[in-house]
Amino acid sequence: MSWLQQFRNRVQNWSAPPPLGVRGERAAARFLKRQGYIIVVHSERDRIGEIDLVAIDGKTIVFVEVKTRTSHDRGHPAEAVDQEKQRRLTRVALSYLRRHDLLEYSARFDVVAITWPANQKQPTIEHIKNAFEAVGSGQMFS
Repeated sequence: MSWLQQFRNRVQNWSAPPPLGVRGERAAARFLKRQGYIIVVHSERDRIGEIDLVAIDGKTIVFVEVKTRTSHDRGHPAEAVDQEKQRRLTRVALSYLRRHDLLEYSARFDVVAITWPANQKQPTIEHIKNAFEAVGSGQMFS
């Protein structure tokens, strides 16, 4: 492949829209900010897993799982946060709280379910507060 073709490919990739999941997380963060949340972290990753957003709601640390779909053909986006996903999110959240010496603060899990059909500029956003309780060992949330 010539250098010109390589350059064209790179320019095309720059102008490509971000993936659906990334757009969903950005839309969720904007939505939560409008609700008065303070977004602390986007895409927190550690060796255990990932949390999409960490936010503050009053005096509560909120771990937010964002699920984005183009339709409900395979079910509602929130249905993807099954028992196993909840277990993983609990472990990652507990790790985050330990790492940042925040174990004494109250925390909860929210889910933001986004439906964003390809032909729409704006998504439908559903915010489920306190979507589930901590699952597995180490349930230190209130």
